[in-house]
Amino acid sequence: MFSRLFAPTIEVSAHCDLPCGVYDPAQARIEAESVKAICQKVADNDDPDFRIRAAIIKEQRSDLVKHHLWVLWTDYFKPPHFEKYPQLHQLVNEATKLAGGGGGTKAVFDVEVADQLLAKIDEIAKIFWETKQG
Repeated sequence: MFSRLFAPTIEVSAHCDLPCGVYDPAQARIEAESVKAICQKVADNDDPDFRIRAAIIKEQRSDLVKHHLWVLWTDYFKPPHFEKYPQLHQLVNEATKLAGGGGGTKAVFDVEVADQLLAKIDEIAKIFWETKQG
C-alpha cells in the first residue's frame, strides 16, 4: 500500500476526452437546416394545429443546435484554438444566441435569422476543420 502511495506519478494529457472523430459541427448544421425548413413551411401554412406542432419542433431543434455548439465549445476547442482564433468565443456566443430565444430561431419563424445562424455555424465549422488539419 505504501509503495503505491509514494510511487512516482505519470502525467498524461489528451486533446479531448474521446477520439476527436466524434466531434463535428455538421450536427449543429443539420438541426439548423431543420429549423430553417420549418420556418419556410410555416410561412405557407395557416393551420393553427400545424403551427403549434411546428413551433414545438423548431424550439427543440434550436435547443439541439445550441447543445451541439456548446459541446464543440466546451469539449473540443481548447485554449490553443482560442489563442489562434480569438473570434471563436464571440462566434459561438453569437450562434447560440441566434438559436435561442429573444429573437433567435427558438423564438421566431424568420428564415433570415435561420440563414444568419447557418452562416455562423459555417464560420465555426471552417475554424473546426482548420484545427483538424494541424
